[in-house]
Amino acid sequence: MEVLGVKGFFLLILYLWFSKKVVGSTNSSVSSRPKVVKIGALFTVDSVIGKSAKPGIMAAVEDVNANNTILSGINLEVIYKDTNCSGFVGTVEALQLMENEVFAAIGPQSSGIAHIISHVVNELHVPLLSFGATDPTLSSLQYPYFVRTTHSDYFQMYAVADLVDFYRWRQVIAIFVDDDNGRNGVSVLGDALAKKRGKISYKAALSPGATESNISDLLNGVNLMESRVFVLHVNPDTGLDIFNVAKNLGMMKSGYVWIATDWLPSKLDSMETVDTDTLKLLQGVVALRHHTPDTNLRKSFFSRLKNTKGVETSRFNSYSLYAYDSVWLAAYALDTFLKEGGNVSFSSDPKLVNTNGSMLHLSSLRVFDGGPSFLPTLLRMNFSGLSGRIQFDPDNNLIQPSYDILNIGESGSRRVGYWSNYSGLSVLAPEILYTRPPNTSSSNQKLFNVLWPGETINTPKGWVFPNNGEPLKIVVPRRVSYLGFVSKDKNPPGVKGYCIDVFEAAINLLPYSVPRKYILYGDGNRNPDYSQLVNEVALNTYDAAVGDVTIVPNRTRILDFTQPFMESGLVVVVPVKEIKSSPWAFLKPFTAQMWCVTGAFFLFVGAVVWILEHRHNPEFRGPPKKQIMTIFWREHPSLTSILTVQQLSSQIEGVESLISSTQLIGIQDGSFAKRYLIDELNIQPSRIISLKDPKAYVDALTRGPKAGGVMAIVDELPYIELFMSSTDCKFRTVGQEFTKSGWGFGFQRDSPLAVDMSTAILQLSENGDLQKIHDKWISRHDCAAKVNDDVDSNELSLSSFWGLFLICGIACFLSLIAFFVRVFCQYMKFIPESDGEVDQENPSDRPRRTFRSSRSFKDLIGFVDKREKEIKEILRQKSKKRRRAESLDDQLSSPI
Repeated sequence: MEVLGVKGFFLLILYLWFSKKVVGSTNSSVSSRPKVVKIGALFTVDSVIGKSAKPGIMAAVEDVNANNTILSGINLEVIYKDTNCSGFVGTVEALQLMENEVFAAIGPQSSGIAHIISHVVNELHVPLLSFGATDPTLSSLQYPYFVRTTHSDYFQMYAVADLVDFYRWRQVIAIFVDDDNGRNGVSVLGDALAKKRGKISYKAALSPGATESNISDLLNGVNLMESRVFVLHVNPDTGLDIFNVAKNLGMMKSGYVWIATDWLPSKLDSMETVDTDTLKLLQGVVALRHHTPDTNLRKSFFSRLKNTKGVETSRFNSYSLYAYDSVWLAAYALDTFLKEGGNVSFSSDPKLVNTNGSMLHLSSLRVFDGGPSFLPTLLRMNFSGLSGRIQFDPDNNLIQPSYDILNIGESGSRRVGYWSNYSGLSVLAPEILYTRPPNTSSSNQKLFNVLWPGETINTPKGWVFPNNGEPLKIVVPRRVSYLGFVSKDKNPPGVKGYCIDVFEAAINLLPYSVPRKYILYGDGNRNPDYSQLVNEVALNTYDAAVGDVTIVPNRTRILDFTQPFMESGLVVVVPVKEIKSSPWAFLKPFTAQMWCVTGAFFLFVGAVVWILEHRHNPEFRGPPKKQIMTIFWREHPSLTSILTVQQLSSQIEGVESLISSTQLIGIQDGSFAKRYLIDELNIQPSRIISLKDPKAYVDALTRGPKAGGVMAIVDELPYIELFMSSTDCKFRTVGQEFTKSGWGFGFQRDSPLAVDMSTAILQLSENGDLQKIHDKWISRHDCAAKVNDDVDSNELSLSSFWGLFLICGIACFLSLIAFFVRVFCQYMKFIPESDGEVDQENPSDRPRRTFRSSRSFKDLIGFVDKREKEIKEILRQKSKKRRRAESLDDQLSSPI
């Protein structure tokens, strides 16, 4: 599969120039039902594919000619042309084939030749039915007369990508032959992997004629790289040489992954005997093979080929099936074409007629006049062949592309599953899946166990640290504040802190060693810019970032982060001040105007209630005095006021008021908070002040915006908790966290370490080690509890309300005095008169009322306990008696 370059084209021109062929006529017409029709066959006979394809073509031509129901009365002849594994020879042979008035050509097997000849057949209207050219770029749009009768490598590369994703590998190294088929196939693989968040970490190209030394140099180079997943997309004739060299370099042992495309099964299936050494060499390799239904017809066909005389081999690969079906496709299409009134005729292309004495003899190339009508007939054929269903989709690709997934072991190849573009990876044959609804969900992807290199069923992790003597370069922020999180250390490894201990603990949980080197980032005078630090990792200056690095969206676009090991979020911090209490603090909530309005509304509501209730409620009827008292009693106001003895010294109550304010805001050096405030909250950059450390926080908040300080500080919660603790909780957060994020370790995109480290961090969290590390480095007082204590100690005391209580007390005391005076007066009226006689000296005088000595305190309590209605009735009766007595006295004192 070599590419025809500039030199090849030059030789081709020489061939045409010196051609001595004489063309006798410019037109050759054939009747609509010719006796003989010619079909070409173009491939390398002495090749893995050619040795299987030729017997398939021969058998198909024999079967077509023996079948009276197709091309009745017409003999199908085949003209073979051997491309001899040469792009130049193949192109010349193809041009010679076009001189033989063929209505179609089977082949070529080489994608390089197909690219060139497709331009020729486009002009000559002769369809190319290629059973072996799988280059995805051979599209029907550019080459309408190129008809692929096998499946494009486009589908095979998506099958490889699904396989890589199934085992959760993220990077592969592609080893391929540097020709059209190799380059374009690997290009599609890169696109397919990208859709799965994977990538080709390195493209290792081999020249078509690479020697063992070339192969050794290439494999030595890729063996120093990180990825241990190799996708091998080469030629079947020389591909085994790569495995031999890999074996010698120790690259076929445990930990390595080799995925071979269909070239390897094609090679093994066509070998007379596969010796034990070859199988040992390939132990653990996973390969893809074109899937063809395992039918009795297929089995009998292979048995027939094995017994055919003159066939060089007794074993055949799938290309014999595709070649066989290609001939039948041409026969079916031609039969339909002729039955629909088509005519098989050829002529010279007027644009190729020799002029001005030219010796190129281009007129020898024959144009199939019926080609424009024959091509659509060909593409609408639909029949069951040995390779499966022969039917084309709108893009002129065979429908239902599928592959067998093979695992090669010492006893031979074992099928571990299938791939189809209908349902992805499955342990069920595609023919079964086609009867069910399509399902490509990840949960539906299944394969049987694979025995990997080294005879292990444990899936290789697919990568190692590059074997180039370089440790992992880890960048660490050189902080100048909150050093408990991360800081410089005089002792190895040169850094210390909470973040470092978490990283080291997670690294120690990995099932492999990680050589590493910590590199401090920053000048040590101020905190570094964390966004720049992250960018340095993305630019491959460093391999990872370890420290208090916040996971924010713009950073996740360029790095892969681990599971967060510390929760975080932005909060707003403001200062507070104490306000001394006063005896008249209860008047503070309302102004005088508000008190007046409250009183007015109280009377207004009472009047409304009276108006509404007066006619219906007996309680609101009666003397005016009673009604007024009822109104005041029933409509008493309920006033609830909260008097705080701690008040914020600013009007900032959260992020909303912070946005609407115009005052200065403080942030920590190097924090992402600056970009967030500017980009997300649209706060002017001129309002944002970078502060170095907690001392600068205290100074800026204490001075306030009027004295050159700040109104509030915006920072992440872990820092603020330490800050408030170190300042004895003299500052407060207001509002809620307005971002939700966390701290994580950042790695270069698609680094497998990010996944493994996330698993390790979860293990640390589950076994409690993460909390132990936190307690070791981060000690702080809980300001939330402090706030609750302050609330309890600063609750309104008696001293705050003694004025109110004094008023209430005096009112209650006066009410009691009035009550008891009234009761005493009633009691004095209630007690019976003494039993003394009328004064004999002054018989006209009233009897005097004296206290009976027998009266006791119990009598008084009993009087007080009587209902008001009873007391009033008794007093009323006594009043009547007194009036009658007075009337009697008047009568006695008047003269007779």
